[in-house]
Amino acid sequence: MTATVHDTMASRQGGSLFRLVVGFILGLVVTLFLFWFMQYMIETADRTLDESDRGSLVDFVRVQRDETIKRDDRKPEKPPEPDQPPPQPPTPQLDNLDASADKIAIQAAPVQTDIDMTGGFSLGVGEGDYLPIVKVAPIYPQRALSRGIEGHCTVQYTVTRQGTIRDPFVVENDCTSSLFHRASVQAALKFKYKPRVVDGQAIEVPGVQNRFTFKITE
Repeated sequence: MTATVHDTMASRQGGSLFRLVVGFILGLVVTLFLFWFMQYMIETADRTLDESDRGSLVDFVRVQRDETIKRDDRKPEKPPEPDQPPPQPPTPQLDNLDASADKIAIQAAPVQTDIDMTGGFSLGVGEGDYLPIVKVAPIYPQRALSRGIEGHCTVQYTVTRQGTIRDPFVVENDCTSSLFHRASVQAALKFKYKPRVVDGQAIEVPGVQNRFTFKITE
């Protein structure tokens, strides 16, 4: 009985060892076959490749286009010269012009603006006294004209050594309407005088006054 159990165990151990050896041999054979097959595929693939059949790659390089615009310089043709030059206009006659004449302001409406020429004008004093050379009539204010306002306005100023006007202002108690202030001062600034001369030297004359009269004519 004991011999039979021992034989059975020995028989089983021998079978397991045999199967282990057979399995190892088969695994080694399969592994070697796979390595050989992969090497065969690689070598076969390398032989079949042909460099002549490979496609060529083309590199596209974008070149910036020259955007310079050529312009044609077209010069106009020179006109033909006239046969004869045009006649010269006649020279105006200046013999009868009066340099001391007053300037005239032409108005669109029928108005009249008078200038008092007595301010600073004195023939009783010697040659060195100041004298008015140019006096300009004021422009009739449009607001006063539309309202039918008439009156007068006195402006006081200083005659400089150059004969110009400086620091003009309206004499408030001698002006009938404030509408005449600006027009009177603007006209006084355009006055020109011969300056007063004392001992050969031109001097300023303060406190000179001039009255402007504004009247609407029929």
